[in-house]
Amino acid sequence: MVKDLSVGLCGLTLKNPVIPASGTFGFGLELAKDMDLNVLGGISLKGTTREARYGNPTPRIAECPGGMINSVGLQNPGINVLVNEKVPALRKVYDGCIIANISGFSLDEYRECCAKADACEGIDIIEVNISCPNVHNGGMAFGTSAESAAEVTRTVRAVCRKPVFIKLSPNVTDIVSIARACEDAGADGVTLVNTFLGMRIDIHRRQPVIANKMGGFSGRAIFPIALRMVYQVAHACRIPVMGCGGVASAADVIEMMMAGATAVQVGAENLRNPFACPEITAALPDLMEELSINTLQEIIGTV
Repeated sequence: MVKDLSVGLCGLTLKNPVIPASGTFGFGLELAKDMDLNVLGGISLKGTTREARYGNPTPRIAECPGGMINSVGLQNPGINVLVNEKVPALRKVYDGCIIANISGFSLDEYRECCAKADACEGIDIIEVNISCPNVHNGGMAFGTSAESAAEVTRTVRAVCRKPVFIKLSPNVTDIVSIARACEDAGADGVTLVNTFLGMRIDIHRRQPVIANKMGGFSGRAIFPIALRMVYQVAHACRIPVMGCGGVASAADVIEMMMAGATAVQVGAENLRNPFACPEITAALPDLMEELSINTLQEIIGTV
């Protein structure tokens, strides 16, 4: 029997729920010659800010058991290059859902970048990363309080007609209250989770393994915690959830969806295996047959 992998997301139909997460798949074009991008349900593009950024000093990525730590620092060419060059080029070879991931260090930056992304014809969804430090409020990340998260959401919602997803940080005590605040402020959906704050030390050099000392920890080790947060938020909010965090297999995708995710992003696994997303997508029909699942839509939030 033919399996239906499609899912509905904010009025869009994705051919399957598998989406490379922002920062792990570049702008999609980097792998266009090596794989058929059109097997992907969506692509979340590299995080973009108003101005070009060169990122943090190196070393800024380090492997560790069960995952990796990174402190890349949002290296990107800036919003104008994204909307004028990267997205049009990707749209020529990809017909699926294109998600622009927008970062900012002030409300004005979020407003300007999201307005430009919203006006870009090739972009379908705007994903707002609120893990950045607010330079006008002592450097505290926007996503660490419900009030700040809601403020960013309202700011972006006012300039966007396209679906807006807020990407939440897991480095908080109550992610549900923050997700609800985003929903109340007008978010169409939430993506969770971003990376956990982590650190490793090289005991021979007696120095942190990355130049910035601490960075975002991601990879298979965080999957159970990410899954728990997806479950909590999906059952507390009415808006859809894109689940992310440690996803590395078709079984992980099914698990995320049973917990309540409508779509599932694959992050660090892409850096270990650039073909992870096509392989996961290809494995889904056989696993669905084994589990007596005919359509993926039917299992969302069944746990």
